[in-house]
Amino acid sequence: MAKGMFVDTSICTGCKACQVACKEWNALEPEPSHFKGDPFKGGIAINFTGDSYDNTGSLSATDWRRVRFIEQFSDSREGGRWLFMSDSCKHCNDAGCLNACPVSAIVRRADTGNVFVQQEVCIGCKYCIPACPFGVISFNEKTKTVHKCTLCDDRIHNGLGTACAKACPTGSILFGDTGDLRKKADARLAQLKTLGQAKANIYGYNEAGGLNVFYLLLDKPSVYGQPENPVVPQRRLLLSTGFTAVGAVITGLAALFAFRERGARANAEVKQ
Repeated sequence: MAKGMFVDTSICTGCKACQVACKEWNALEPEPSHFKGDPFKGGIAINFTGDSYDNTGSLSATDWRRVRFIEQFSDSREGGRWLFMSDSCKHCNDAGCLNACPVSAIVRRADTGNVFVQQEVCIGCKYCIPACPFGVISFNEKTKTVHKCTLCDDRIHNGLGTACAKACPTGSILFGDTGDLRKKADARLAQLKTLGQAKANIYGYNEAGGLNVFYLLLDKPSVYGQPENPVVPQRRLLLSTGFTAVGAVITGLAALFAFRERGARANAEVKQ
């Protein structure tokens, strides 16, 4: 049975406990690479994102989880709201990164369905980076390999859930069998609809072939920085190639019919 996570953004408080747990369990560098310190100011970071309280800015080789902060306020600051989303790798059923890897360094566990990078096999070619429609996977200049969330592969294969889900104080992140999680997601969505959350939706059931990490959102996916209609690049290429082939066949048939018609007219004129 495939394992995954259901992230209910409606009860996320933006506490970032999941970020810290991810960093600690996976021994990731604590300071994001984009926080450059000024040596003349005691090494204090000087280029914060400036994007609300988002201290990460993006997913990276050392930031496998990012709590997004979305402020929806008018200029008068009246009637607004905060939205939060704990974002990470989606562990796609049709993983673009896995499809693009030329040396099979990126693999999927047959028993749990999670996608992870075998560091000892990765050659750092970076083909996987543009192949991810969610901008998840990144290159690490120190290791010269790519990195991303593994869905805590070591933990889940030892009977533990993911570190982020374990640390979440509100239950916003749930780990388990994807079938069971979908039932909980559907029930929660129905509940929110009855409470007047008309824009509430589930993101991840069908996107990019289906995601094993899916989300309940209170607004459009683009509001949370997610692509509205993500397509795995390899599938887009196949579609494009397919349409090109069909177009070529249609053009060829049209030319053939036109040639035959012109020939028939020429024969008719000769007979006259």
